[in-house]
Amino acid sequence: MSLVVLYKLMAIVSIIALGWGVGRKRWLSAGEEGDAAARALSNAALFIFIPAILLRTTLRLDLASLPWRTVGAFFVPAVCLMLLVYAWERRRGSMHSAGAAAPAVRALSASFGNSVQLGVPLAATLFGETGLEIHVALISLHALILLSFATVLAELDLERASRHAGDSVVGILKTLATTVRNVLIHPVTLPVLLGLLWNATGLGLHSILDEILIVLGSAVTPVCLVLIGLSLAHSDVRGHLQGVLGLIALKLLVLPGLVLAIAHWGFGVAGLPLRVLVVFATLPVGSNPLIFAQRYDTLAGETTAAVVGSTLVFALALAGWLAVLARFA
Repeated sequence: MSLVVLYKLMAIVSIIALGWGVGRKRWLSAGEEGDAAARALSNAALFIFIPAILLRTTLRLDLASLPWRTVGAFFVPAVCLMLLVYAWERRRGSMHSAGAAAPAVRALSASFGNSVQLGVPLAATLFGETGLEIHVALISLHALILLSFATVLAELDLERASRHAGDSVVGILKTLATTVRNVLIHPVTLPVLLGLLWNATGLGLHSILDEILIVLGSAVTPVCLVLIGLSLAHSDVRGHLQGVLGLIALKLLVLPGLVLAIAHWGFGVAGLPLRVLVVFATLPVGSNPLIFAQRYDTLAGETTAAVVGSTLVFALALAGWLAVLARFA
């Protein structure tokens, strides 16, 4: 692993530690509940900064130029893993103990990686400009696809739990109608839909609006990293050890293995694109799952620990997968 990537890892851990220290001192939540600052930052990220990034991405997205076979070779296994984890969590009844949105939160944590602040320098270092182009193509759809899927699953479960609709036709239709409405006005999916609709007009993005979205979007990384530290300071992760280890294993071992198998033998991807896909899949749990957990007020402690834990052991997982990929050269 190069010094550039190592320094990025150290910077990420340091900013998380800074947020943890601020949280322990309660500098941002004096006189309030310990997690008040974390919730405020989470809401700011969810309702302001993340929508700005999603809107700008979809406004500028050139769908015709994307390497769709390579992109599909990542997102098919990623979405499959998300749905499998979601189905397993629903089967074991995690929504009864941790909240209706718990299966969707765990499914997102198992599939969503730190593709920007850690992934971009890693791809540039390991694969050069050609590999970075593939990585950026994956980034352009990463949040759009995985966050949208997780949002639909969470909203469906929340509405089902609130209505106790059962299996009646009327109940199911009401649940679906309310879920569709909640998904459409959600701070994740609404900017995506608006951006895609405007993109389809071909009118482009005015430079003033572009600058506004750039400034707002640039706040996502520092806010989210500090938020992870704040959440860690006010979360008791000891009771979540088994769940955290499971999420880390899913993200760093199962997802890369699934992507390698499906991309290589299912989509016929080989060489540099295959290496980029597997390394992308190996990236540690990103900060968006924590924002998602905060949004639905479930498993924030477990998700925080999964982000930190997967980041700390990421170097070992990366070395292992690079050794595996060497056999496919």
